[in-house]
Amino acid sequence: MADDAPGTQKSAAPHYHEHRRRLRARFLVDMGASMADYELLELLLCGVIPRRDVKPIAKALLQRFGAYGDVIAADPKALAKVPGMGEAAAIQLKAVHQAAVRLLKHELEEGHVLSSWDAVVDYCRAAMSRETREQFRLLFLNNRNRLIADEVQQTGTVDHTPVYPREVVRRALELGASAVIMVHNHPSGDPTPSNADIAMTKAVAEALGKIEIRLHDHIVIGRRDCVSLRADGLI
Repeated sequence: MADDAPGTQKSAAPHYHEHRRRLRARFLVDMGASMADYELLELLLCGVIPRRDVKPIAKALLQRFGAYGDVIAADPKALAKVPGMGEAAAIQLKAVHQAAVRLLKHELEEGHVLSSWDAVVDYCRAAMSRETREQFRLLFLNNRNRLIADEVQQTGTVDHTPVYPREVVRRALELGASAVIMVHNHPSGDPTPSNADIAMTKAVAEALGKIEIRLHDHIVIGRRDCVSLRADGLI
């Protein structure tokens, strides 16, 4: 059979198609445990960016935000602005972050909170440590110290979140809670509690104590570390 006429041959598949096939095969060997951060990000981006090489995008994300966890936890608007990304790709990464947060929350819900303190901290750090504004969260516990509700009560500015003891008390009564854990983040990255944090904690503890609901702790979440006000003798 004669060769195809000039201009009628199909063009070769882009080089990254074979690269993507190899990435998927490598992932299946150990579910990605041995893969580099940029390779895992490549896999996530392949489905939403089908017609270009996503390796440069993955590496740009790491350069901009840090490690893999920092990337998926980043602000979606900031993710979308990275060249080659866009809204759909940012949503893909945020969906993975939400999956991680929900997995940690599920582990917390399955256990006795006070005997699973590491799980509490891991969950709160995953959910809040990279927020760009202060966020005030309440964990409500029943009389067996099991989690019955986890709610974000307030979102404030980069360095302040208004907290009202009466609102904490009202919600605790509505839920029939026996104890509360307060959590908030410091977008600056430094978890050291301010004087205002300490004063607010004491006011909430006093208000809850009047209706025999215990404030177990107030945890301040930083970028890498956290501070327990109870452990530091501030409650």
